[in-house]
Amino acid sequence: MSTLYVTHPSALEHAVPTGHPERPARMQAVERALEDERFAALVRCHAPRAEASVAELVHPAAFVETIVAASPDEGFFQIDGDTLMSPGSLNTCLHAIGGSNHAVDAVMKGECANAFVAMRPPGHHAERDRAMGFCLFNHAAIAVRHAQKAFGATRVALVDFDVHHGNGSQDIFWSDKSVMYASTHQMPLFPGSGATGERGDHDTIVNAPLKAFDGSEIFREAFEARILPRLDAFAPDLVVISAGFDAHKLDPLANIQLEEADFGWATRRLMEVADRHAGGRVVSILEGGYSLDGLARSVAAHVDALMGR
Repeated sequence: MSTLYVTHPSALEHAVPTGHPERPARMQAVERALEDERFAALVRCHAPRAEASVAELVHPAAFVETIVAASPDEGFFQIDGDTLMSPGSLNTCLHAIGGSNHAVDAVMKGECANAFVAMRPPGHHAERDRAMGFCLFNHAAIAVRHAQKAFGATRVALVDFDVHHGNGSQDIFWSDKSVMYASTHQMPLFPGSGATGERGDHDTIVNAPLKAFDGSEIFREAFEARILPRLDAFAPDLVVISAGFDAHKLDPLANIQLEEADFGWATRRLMEVADRHAGGRVVSILEGGYSLDGLARSVAAHVDALMGR
């Protein structure tokens, strides 16, 4: 079966000030990487636009209404020092939500083996009622809830290998025994969460923090020792990946110093878990990655793995 690639031109509409790392050029780097002839077999589609109310699967209605109302007609609306909205941001986010949910639909219906959703901004720092860390809505968390609501998924694993801890995803699923959130990330680093002792109300939060310059070997050891056994024990019926590539050695925002091959390896290991427990169902959703070259190389390795190479 095929791999689905979901994106939309609106990903370029979320404008940021000059020098901001979460820039539209990220999407252009992803597109260039996936134009290579080895990705010709990808099934490609445009992300549909969700209604803002779909975000209420994880965010309170009052929060969603606040973000919608903050959308500026011109210039920027600054939410915090890192997080902002431009006139195109809301449309971008609604396509990101719609695209992530569409990928879940396609995978759960058996229309494709797995899917990769490339939209921006990232989402995993967005808590239930707080936008932060470049993130407005938590697209991956919404996709998890959509899988549960629309398809009756009873155990969903959300695995996050972004270099920054997904505090938002952890916040959303802290008290939910039906969702396992597992993360490798650099500590100390923004946002400051993600210690091994943060385990959730039902021991379904699994954090494997890494130190600066730990590199490929220690990353893989942590994944093997802490993440994968817990996923097998949880036996998910869907694996969702928060696929951040800012742990790459070229990235300017962190320094774990991973290679693109590490992302391909981690993807294959997660696919093995999905094969054992979830009928191979994997939905990957782009998070960070701020070196354009590092992002392009890492996405290529990630999608190569999804396609079975």
